[in-house]
Amino acid sequence: MMNLWKRSLARADAGKSLNITTDKTKIMKKLLLLITALFSMGIVVAQEQEIRVFSHRGGRMEFDENTMAAFQASYDAGYRGFEVDIRLTKDGEFVITHDSTLERTTNGSGVVEEKTAAELRELRTKKGGKLAFMPELLEWLKDKKGLYVEFEMKTKPEKLYPEEVLHNYCDKLYAMVMANKPADAEYVFTSSDYRGLRYLQQKYPGVDLLMITSKPLNEWTIRMAKALGIKRIGAKMPGTTYDAVKKAHKEGLTVSLWPGKTVEDFVLGAYLGADFMCTDIPIKVKKFAAEQTPWLKVKY
Repeated sequence: MMNLWKRSLARADAGKSLNITTDKTKIMKKLLLLITALFSMGIVVAQEQEIRVFSHRGGRMEFDENTMAAFQASYDAGYRGFEVDIRLTKDGEFVITHDSTLERTTNGSGVVEEKTAAELRELRTKKGGKLAFMPELLEWLKDKKGLYVEFEMKTKPEKLYPEEVLHNYCDKLYAMVMANKPADAEYVFTSSDYRGLRYLQQKYPGVDLLMITSKPLNEWTIRMAKALGIKRIGAKMPGTTYDAVKKAHKEGLTVSLWPGKTVEDFVLGAYLGADFMCTDIPIKVKKFAAEQTPWLKVKY
């Protein structure tokens, strides 16, 4: 019966790759029902690995993304894992925001990197919140136990971060983060801009890095991570297969999967064998896991 589950996942992957027009939601609901039925018959047992679910941008679909209020709300819900996005202001401060432009998330306009920190502090998010800056985030984190935090270095478009600026960004961020790191925390520097990852790797041996890719976990992305000498890979879930995750583990890689927009994403990621997974809906996922998938080993 477990093979039936794996074949179901394989057929879902095949349907994706062949562009078969199928309603993903209906497929995932059927798979969820299959899991529940197998569990009730005692056929499904808990997965061997523990999956760490962390709050992506503080839970961007439930809270005001990348704000202190969002991180606090996720923390209050029991999360100790977070992902944050970091950009550099015109005058050299680190602001927590995803986009290089301001229009989507704030009442401002223009390019983040062309604004001073003072100008950004005058803005408000679309939900009325204040933009967060690195010093206040690190101060908030420093007395907390059991943290897992991904510091995503947002250094694209590359024209905004030429080599000299990029290197200064990496040096300053690394020093700031590590100076405020709790003893038991797992702090990881992540990026889809491999320039920054290579620089940190060369300058600070032993730094914990994660390579983000917009591609699924496959032979190519596994080889890329190995070639870079990076042991963590954050791959896109669509197109990722159970066998690819298994191969990555054999190669000594830690697998993080994204996106995490739905509870179906959460369940699929867990059964693909992910070690880590982000979620945009931390409250909903935690409630769902407690009520519907209690056999999963989940750490928040």
